[in-house]
Amino acid sequence: MKLNHVLSNEVVAYLSEDVGSGDLTAAIIPEEIVAEAVVITREAMVLCGKPWFDAIFKQLDKQVHITWSNSEGDYVEAGTELCQLTGNARALLTGERTALNILQTLSATATIARNYAQAVAGTGCKILDTRKTIPGLRMAQKYAVECGGCYNHRIGLFDAILIKENHIIAAGSIAQAVARARQSSTVPVEVEVENLDEFQQALDANPDRVMLDNFSLADMRTAVEKNVGQIELEASGNVELNNIRSVAETGVDYISVGALTKNIKAIDLSMRSSFKE
Repeated sequence: MKLNHVLSNEVVAYLSEDVGSGDLTAAIIPEEIVAEAVVITREAMVLCGKPWFDAIFKQLDKQVHITWSNSEGDYVEAGTELCQLTGNARALLTGERTALNILQTLSATATIARNYAQAVAGTGCKILDTRKTIPGLRMAQKYAVECGGCYNHRIGLFDAILIKENHIIAAGSIAQAVARARQSSTVPVEVEVENLDEFQQALDANPDRVMLDNFSLADMRTAVEKNVGQIELEASGNVELNNIRSVAETGVDYISVGALTKNIKAIDLSMRSSFKE
């Protein structure tokens, strides 16, 4: 995923939200004071968000120097020193909360993604994210999902067609919905179905992918057998770490998991600073 566009459009907004017309507390510190700081994780995690972290401080002061101890996507243990910072004290204190917020959130997303990817390792099934992202952080979270070893579903409503129950009702049938989708666009077309009867209708309509929504394991296996590799199959609904391998072993190609981006708990990070004139 390309980051330049994401960074340029997001970092300024992140800082504006926190800094507003100016950091009144940092203003009490003499301009010449220099700070050194280290960022430490108190939890095991997948490191993700370095480009955003760096860009936030560079937006405040291009002279801030950051040295990372680990690479983006690395798994690190609790207590690991992630990076060292040197620069103007005002800039480091002003950017601290915003930079840690994005780093703790993206690292949390990447860590969850790693757990899910490991749970299906060796099955050939790929874990996908969804559009259930934190508002304003979609591209960043989808980047984090990839850092953790999972994959992106569609980015939004503009890059693929996903026909759901209400679309089918409004269009008249699965066949009519798929036909109209093919006429209106050249993007991939996916149909969500809720039972084996609808699945057969979807197969006959020949979309690019069929989503098996809340299917039992037995019905998933039946769908895989009926499909005979014709169309990509995606499972969705009530999938958690404790059952995802069983779903993957039915033979579906993909499993979409909203929890990758919506059920996250921020990683506990700490930034410790020292100061000198």
